[in-house]
Amino acid sequence: MTTVRQPLDPEADPRVKAVFDDIRATRKTDFVNNLWRTLAFDPTLLENTWAEVKGLMAVPTQLDPLVKEMLYVAVSIANGCGYCVHSHTAAARAKGMTDAQHAELLAIVSLAGKTNHLATGLQVPIDLVFDAGASN
Repeated sequence: MTTVRQPLDPEADPRVKAVFDDIRATRKTDFVNNLWRTLAFDPTLLENTWAEVKGLMAVPTQLDPLVKEMLYVAVSIANGCGYCVHSHTAAARAKGMTDAQHAELLAIVSLAGKTNHLATGLQVPIDLVFDAGASN
């Protein structure tokens, strides 16, 4: 259940329609998922969020599109966002992620969680060689 109601006819608002049309064109699909439909309750929030997502996830950047999706999955797992885990796992699969890559990604996320907790619990001091601000 959502904390806000999805607008019944979100595309009646020209700002929402423009974003939805851009999502469809950018992703080359007629499907607009529930995140965008729910964000349509506030056209400004919808526009700003889509602009950020499009600018990092939907256009060429320094990172490979599959790597970006796998990073999104990892962060979504860490943040406990089930919706994003499902959405970006599907996107990663569409970009070629294999079952073996998915399993390795999950193993890395699990390992990072464990070692992060150990380092935090032990309050391990930062090695100077890892501190970009340290003087040599």
